[in-house]
Amino acid sequence: MSNEIDHAQLCLKLNAVAQKRDKQAFTVLFKFFAPKILRIARGKFPNEAQANEVVQETMSNVWRKAHLFNADKGAATTWVYTVMRNVTFDMLRKIKGNKEDNLSDDIWPIAESMVSEDDCYDDHLAQDNLLNVIDSLPEAQREVVKGFYFMEMSQEQLAIKLNLPLGTIKSRLRLALAKLKVQLGEDHD
Repeated sequence: MSNEIDHAQLCLKLNAVAQKRDKQAFTVLFKFFAPKILRIARGKFPNEAQANEVVQETMSNVWRKAHLFNADKGAATTWVYTVMRNVTFDMLRKIKGNKEDNLSDDIWPIAESMVSEDDCYDDHLAQDNLLNVIDSLPEAQREVVKGFYFMEMSQEQLAIKLNLPLGTIKSRLRLALAKLKVQLGEDHD
């Protein structure tokens, strides 16, 4: 297959991968898409390894998810590039998250050395006050606040654990934080 796009041929190859797990059809798809995906990924990522990872992850997803392709809904190229876009977004989110983790590791020793023993004692008193205020919340709100902030559970995890809709968890957390803000004052944002 040349670099000229033959949409019908690409659709047939994708369907062959989906229905028969046809490795030769996948090889044709890989040879067609990999250079194009690599060229696009090089524009998004600073190093070659990440660009190659986009190619590998995209084509792995094409192999695994070929059954989701529907020629009636769009071209094979559109579908594959959508898979690539999703892989790219996932990787960019992952990189951004790692940068934030690295930043916190870099500043932790500096921040730790700046804390005096008096600050620790003041923090302990403030924490006791905060716990008393949290304990004064209604049970449903207290449960969500403690799960979210002390047990470090996500809102989704709390919804599952408490067998409640996610919207209910969000509402309870929002109400609890508003009450805490009133009780603690504006200085404790």
